[in-house]
Amino acid sequence: MTRIYRLDAHSGDIAAALSADQGPDPWGGGEPRPGTFAPVVVRSSKTARRFIRPMVWGYPAPNSVTPAGDVQWVTSVRNVASPFWIGNLRHIELRCLVPATSIGNQPPAHPDSGPAPVCAMAGIWRDLTDMPVFAIITVDDDTDPTKKRSTPLILNSAQQHMWLTADWKAASRLVQPAQKEPMACA
Repeated sequence: MTRIYRLDAHSGDIAAALSADQGPDPWGGGEPRPGTFAPVVVRSSKTARRFIRPMVWGYPAPNSVTPAGDVQWVTSVRNVASPFWIGNLRHIELRCLVPATSIGNQPPAHPDSGPAPVCAMAGIWRDLTDMPVFAIITVDDDTDPTKKRSTPLILNSAQQHMWLTADWKAASRLVQPAQKEPMACA
């Protein structure tokens, strides 16, 4: 399985990089796995402040529980026009930022080089009956015309604000294919 992202930063570093309140749940860094908790940044609809909230990475796929009781997780959103996702995307309060220090198969930062820079991927979330879950927005990667693949949508600070505050018509303009020189965390 190709690694989607790593987050080798502590909660305080994530909060500082993404202008968020740290919150009470510490994150020590590592490689998030589908079906496990990882930190995301959401915006409070009451105070407009950003804060870190732990959520499970992945939406349970419809009818995906195997006979053994395992769940198949949908970890990314490739088709933002799909009826499965559009309801979440239209609600500003259900959009989030997913912090990362490396994306795809980029190697993690060397421990002697100091803390890795934190970037933000666009995401959506929702509260299920027993837990909050999130998925990462992906876009077509047009940097290599011989391969059809998608990559997480990385947002700069102005785009982060738009993703968390704009109506869907405006925010959807951010969901564009990766450029010839895609933004990276490092």
